[in-house]
Amino acid sequence: MLRAFTNGSIVQPALLSRMNERQVLRTIQARGPLSRAEVARHLGMSAPTASKTVEALLRAGLLEEGDATDTARGRPARRLRLATETAQVLGLAIDADLCRMVPAGLDGRLCEERAVSFRTPDVYEELLDEVTASAGRLADRDGVSTLGLGISLPGLIDYRMQRGALSPNVSITNGRTVGLDLSRRLGIECVLVQEAHALCLAERCYGAARGCDDFAVLDVTTGVGLGVMSGGQLLTGHSGLAGEIGHVTVQPEGRLCGCGNRGCLETVACDRALCRLVARKLQRPVDAETLVEVLTSGSPDFTEELSVARRYLSIGLSMVINLFNPSTLFVHSRVFSALPELFEGIVEETRERALGPNFADCRIVLASGSKRQGAVAAVMEHLTSARLPMLSADLYRVASESHAQPV
Repeated sequence: MLRAFTNGSIVQPALLSRMNERQVLRTIQARGPLSRAEVARHLGMSAPTASKTVEALLRAGLLEEGDATDTARGRPARRLRLATETAQVLGLAIDADLCRMVPAGLDGRLCEERAVSFRTPDVYEELLDEVTASAGRLADRDGVSTLGLGISLPGLIDYRMQRGALSPNVSITNGRTVGLDLSRRLGIECVLVQEAHALCLAERCYGAARGCDDFAVLDVTTGVGLGVMSGGQLLTGHSGLAGEIGHVTVQPEGRLCGCGNRGCLETVACDRALCRLVARKLQRPVDAETLVEVLTSGSPDFTEELSVARRYLSIGLSMVINLFNPSTLFVHSRVFSALPELFEGIVEETRERALGPNFADCRIVLASGSKRQGAVAAVMEHLTSARLPMLSADLYRVASESHAQPV
């Protein structure tokens, strides 16, 4: 019998059921469609417990049954899979200039053909209106339930209060409870996650970090954000504000940052910063979509601008490597993803700046996940936790640390 203690109390049966549900969902996420018997065998559950748990997940709309297949004994068995035909979730990435929303099956696959986007409003209520309208259009599907919305947000998020604390690039969300406000409007679960944490979840759930417990993601698109996965847990700090190396001062008399300070790392070491340098030379606006084309045109010569970007980004990378000793450091960048030779130069310069043993112990690669994918992963994490909240699941952690087994 499972016994896990918290503050001297035995975990209640309802919690045990939720933990079993979580483990069934996790197993199907990792292994793909399984029969009830296979679920029981993989998790060491009794057949009645597995059946009861599966039925609860079917009623909740998190699982659906596929076609029957023959078993070793010749008896057809219907395989269980994460719902894709009868349920969906939505992933929203809020950014400085553009918001993007996409529906996805519960297996995490994005339906790009139905994705929508809109310019980021200057007024918070207008942001809520735009998200509500977009979510309504994506949720309007016969026979398909929309179970939740994941929201990736730049800047600092106070996870204890579920509130945006400081977003230099989307200041209309400062002090706002975006997830709670949208949940009230939409009537579904809405989960708010910091964008670098979203990228961590994208790599962990669907990308190259599957099965990896110690890695970091450095986002250098609009600003510089850091997400760190340590021991299989997101490193969030006391209130969820950890990891903001983008606002470490590297040029004391440098450019004014959106946070109010001068010379922050993100003013010189991201896609947007490189856009500014190139635009200054060309004397015309340049955005991230056209930057790669401009840099590869061959004229004029952008050697100096690229050298500045390479220098400061290598400082940021070496800082992460020296501080957190990740096994893998993923770099999320539209520009450097399109210019692999430039990225290779950044890695080599990082080798010169980072401590030798730390650098030798770390693999530096381009990230493959997106913030919308991370937002989907966040809401799936919430749903598969069966009401055991992500980032603050103290009760679940205590139960897990007791080495409890399914019943």
